[in-house]
Amino acid sequence: MHWIREKILDRQLLAGTFLGLGSSVTAEITAHTGFDWILIDLEHGVGDRPQLVQQLQAIRGGTAAPLVRIQWNETPTFKRILDLGPSGVMIPFVNNAAEAEHAVESMLYPPDGVRGVAILTRASGFGQQFDQYFEEANKNLAVVAQIESVEGLKNAEAIAAVDRVDVLFIGPMDLSVSMGIPKQFDHPDFKAALAQVVGAAKNAGKAAGILAGSTAQLEGFIEAGFSFVACGSDASAVTAGMNNVMSAFERFRS
Repeated sequence: MHWIREKILDRQLLAGTFLGLGSSVTAEITAHTGFDWILIDLEHGVGDRPQLVQQLQAIRGGTAAPLVRIQWNETPTFKRILDLGPSGVMIPFVNNAAEAEHAVESMLYPPDGVRGVAILTRASGFGQQFDQYFEEANKNLAVVAQIESVEGLKNAEAIAAVDRVDVLFIGPMDLSVSMGIPKQFDHPDFKAALAQVVGAAKNAGKAAGILAGSTAQLEGFIEAGFSFVACGSDASAVTAGMNNVMSAFERFRS
């Protein structure tokens, strides 16, 4: 397993990106570029569980820790995803401490949680490394709670205080919409929200994370105290690349 939780809690700067195309080929390419973590997006991405397996297999050949964003904070979903062997899970729309506690319970084996135990899973090498995985999972699986609403922002301190929540991760688009300032990432209220989440994470000894839409945002986010930082996605990279190629043709058109 490619565990990353210890580095998260050390608040090392960890570079990540999102995969939303459901492609094992783009996952493989991304895994060899040097990212610390790669998130496979099942909430908004086009792939589903079969594509998830293929992407996890492709990422395994690189150095990045694979994480998965699930569709919703539901216990059966955690079990199905974790048995495939990611290093952690990102949970969307965590609005209060109770929802954070529910996510943690769903992530962990008893007695710490309610995750079902099975031996013949991909996570345990189909039983060949079960004892090691069972011993390590509760200590090392990364729990990434997303702050994406005004309610979640209000309860950031309480969410961060939940044991085994490791990252408070801002979803900039959803949070800005919830605040009534869609896409206004330079708005004073949005910047204040970022500082609030960073402060809540720091006070609890946790990491603050965020998704940057472009490399131009990285410096500001890192200076603001975010250490678990994603930038872009496979979809945005392909779109930008293809648009760049097409624009090169434009000057030759009559």
